Amino acid sequence: MSRFKVVAIVACLALVAVAFLPGVKADELNKKTTVTFNVPVEVPGVGAQVLPAGTYVFKLVASRSNRHIVRIFNEDETHVYTTILAIANYRMRSTGKTVMTFRERAAGQPEAIRTWFYPGDTWGHEFVYAKKRAIELARIVNEPVLATPVELPPTAPVEAFQEAPVVAVTPRGEEVAVAEVVEAPPVETALLPQTASPLPLLALLGLLSLGVGFALPKLKRS
Repeated sequence: MSRFKVVAIVACLALVAVAFLPGVKADELNKKTTVTFNVPVEVPGVGAQVLPAGTYVFKLVASRSNRHIVRIFNEDETHVYTTILAIANYRMRSTGKTVMTFRERAAGQPEAIRTWFYPGDTWGHEFVYAKKRAIELARIVNEPVLATPVELPPTAPVEAFQEAPVVAVTPRGEEVAVAEVVEAPPVETALLPQTASPLPLLALLGLLSLGVGFALPKLKRS
C-alpha cells in the first residue's frame, strides 16, 4: 500500500470520528436559563432571601462530583443576586422545557425554590439552604430539607461552596441522610451516563495517529 493511501485512509477515519463527536453549546455547559417569575420567590442565600417578581438568569458555574454551584443574575447578567450550593438530584423522565419545583408555603408567603432541571436532563439541582432557614422550611413543609451549617455569602469563592458540608434536617432540627431528600437513580442508570463521552473517539484518533507514525517509515523503506 502506498504512503498516500495510508494517509488518505487515516484522514477519512478521522473525519468519520469527528462527525460523531456530540456538539456542545455554551448554554448546555453552563445550563443558562432565563426565567420570569410573576410572584416573589425565595432562594437560598444569607438569611431568607426573596427575589421580587421579574426576569432572572440561572447559570451553573461549577460542578464537581455531586456538588453543583449555581448563580442567579439579573436579566442582563450585570448583577449576581446569590450563589447557591446544590446537590445533584435525579428524575425518571426528562422534559423539553425547564422545570423548577418549589416548596409550599403559607398563603401570602413566597414559595421557596427547591429544584431546577435543564431541558433534556434527567439530572438536576436540589438547592441547599442555610441550616437555620432549612429547619424553618422543614417545619413548614413537614419534610427534610437540604442544609449547610456554613454561611456562604454570594461573594464567597467557588471552593468554599464545593467544600461546605451538606446534611438534611428534619422539622425537629435533627440531621438525617441526604438520600432522604435527593432521589437516587436506578442502578442501570447510575452505571450508564446519559450522554456518551467523546473521549473514546479521541482515544481512537490518537491510536490511529500512532499507527501512521509507525507505518510511514516502513513504507519509505519498501
